[in-house]
Amino acid sequence: MAELIDLGEFGDGFRTDPHPVYARLRERGPVHRVRLPGVDAHYETWLVVGYEEARAALADPRLAKDGSRIGTQFLDEELIGKHLLVTDPPQHTRLRSLVSRAFTARRVAELRPRIQQITDELLDAMLPHGRADLVDSFAYPLPITVICELLGVPEMDRGEFRRMSTEAVAPSSPETEYEAFARLAAYLTELIEDKRCAGPTGDLLSDLVRTTAEDGDRLSPGELRGMAFVLLIAGHETTVNLISGAVHTLLTHPDQLAALRADMSLVDAAVEETLRYEGPVENATFRFAAEALEIGGTKIMRGDAVMIGLSAADRDASRYPAPDRFDLHRDTRGHLAFGHGIHYCLGAPLARLEARTAIRTLLERAPALTLAGPPGDWLPGMLMRGVRSLPVRW
Repeated sequence: MAELIDLGEFGDGFRTDPHPVYARLRERGPVHRVRLPGVDAHYETWLVVGYEEARAALADPRLAKDGSRIGTQFLDEELIGKHLLVTDPPQHTRLRSLVSRAFTARRVAELRPRIQQITDELLDAMLPHGRADLVDSFAYPLPITVICELLGVPEMDRGEFRRMSTEAVAPSSPETEYEAFARLAAYLTELIEDKRCAGPTGDLLSDLVRTTAEDGDRLSPGELRGMAFVLLIAGHETTVNLISGAVHTLLTHPDQLAALRADMSLVDAAVEETLRYEGPVENATFRFAAEALEIGGTKIMRGDAVMIGLSAADRDASRYPAPDRFDLHRDTRGHLAFGHGIHYCLGAPLARLEARTAIRTLLERAPALTLAGPPGDWLPGMLMRGVRSLPVRW
């Protein structure tokens, strides 16, 4: 039997900075049996921390995302319905094909002027005050406005939606997690019904209600709710943490910030190195062994849960030399921040565009930007990597 490592024993320091723990685990091997910390403290899983092993595992069809194949089901699937993160081919292929047309490079490029406009308006409101919480004033409202406009979520609902979605992806207790998912399910059901009754309105959710594939296939009510859930959650929670994470990392690495200020063409590199160094998704959502297999020489039994460490893999020295150094001139190709294989993040082009626009415009308009104090608490759990607040001044 593999040694069971209780990640909860590392205390709050693991949530604040998990990278030293992942480094020690990598020294001992690429795959470990762990017990999760926090609200998931009862749950045991295999954790993949090596880069090559993680990349291979992300694309391994023997690792299922659909827990029903081994007789299990998670809260989001139970209350929300089937969606892209809990399905395998052919269902995953079908669902992705019905929505992927909305996230092509051309469609995302068409959003560039609006993203720039929202960015400028947020900075117009923020900069006269001289200091702000960057998360509340900028990193959050930019992506939530973009994705809510894209899907057609009313502006009046966005504050409440933020509270529900944050608790769903970074729960503070099992009770609040269940309540958040239940409220999200009820909200999305009502929103979809409103779209159905209103007729075509040009937004993505309205289009999805009416989308029909060439063979006449349509999304079921449960699939529509699941699609709305994953697009809304993934469409803003990750980008909030990417923007605030990039700014926090740059402000704590003044040499790299100076290099970027001297050459703003490095903004793409800053986004990619942030994704590698402190990506917004710490670990991929669970996979399950649909059959017995080996990962990095470790035997995984059928039915076992497997968590693939994106942050851990992206700091593997065998792939990225001096991995704990934040370096804008590094070759970041192949990083796993958006995953790999058929579950590669559908919204990656949109997240990159929003982050590049936000960081470039913020640094251009606030040349004296600096931290105004320590960041707020790091989000709980092992899914999202980000801080609740980031005080800055300029």
